[in-house]
Amino acid sequence: MASERLRTRTVWPIIVLLLAIVLAFFTIRVLTDAPNIAAGVVPEDGYERRYAEHPLIAYAHIVPGVIYIVGAPFQLSRRFREANVHRHRLLGRVLLPAGLLAGVFGVAFGVPYSFGGITEATAAAAFGSWFVVALLLAYRAIRAGDVTAHRRWMIRAFAIGLAAGTIRIWIGLFQGFGVLSFEDSFGPAFWLGFGLHAVVAELYLARRPGVGREVVRTA
Repeated sequence: MASERLRTRTVWPIIVLLLAIVLAFFTIRVLTDAPNIAAGVVPEDGYERRYAEHPLIAYAHIVPGVIYIVGAPFQLSRRFREANVHRHRLLGRVLLPAGLLAGVFGVAFGVPYSFGGITEATAAAAFGSWFVVALLLAYRAIRAGDVTAHRRWMIRAFAIGLAAGTIRIWIGLFQGFGVLSFEDSFGPAFWLGFGLHAVVAELYLARRPGVGREVVRTA
């Protein structure tokens, strides 16, 4: 029990940190894009130009993605679920469609308009598809009444979604240590960020086969 509490106290601060990174970059993204889109200005910079030229696809990924990533921790919190069963179910009806939209449009935007070339595009395709599959399997499981499988698939999906924050850390490290240029850092950062989160999720679930088996009170 003590070791479990220690792990919990370690995991949640990391989740909060990564969420803060995601929200910070989301704010920067909106503040950067809004004037360009409103004025019809297309920046010369390749990174910024993608958002000005394809705002509908970009923000069909970004906005639902932020909604999902902010709401999902409540869904995965056992304390919240057990104390707010009805809210948990209502929130799930919002977050699942939001996550699916974010995943589908993440692939639609990240593959043809990748800034980091084919390396980033393949990572966006692979992990974006895995994210969508995990959500669909989570939905199928809960429709079948399999709460255990539902939660385990949701953990896999959330791990991939949260990688958006870790990717930014990798890009910052590559830039800070002068390892790669800004553009060249995106591909490796995507594979490292998404890959690390996918592996950690599987290790977490492998060591906790009982995750998701708690009894949930009916509303």
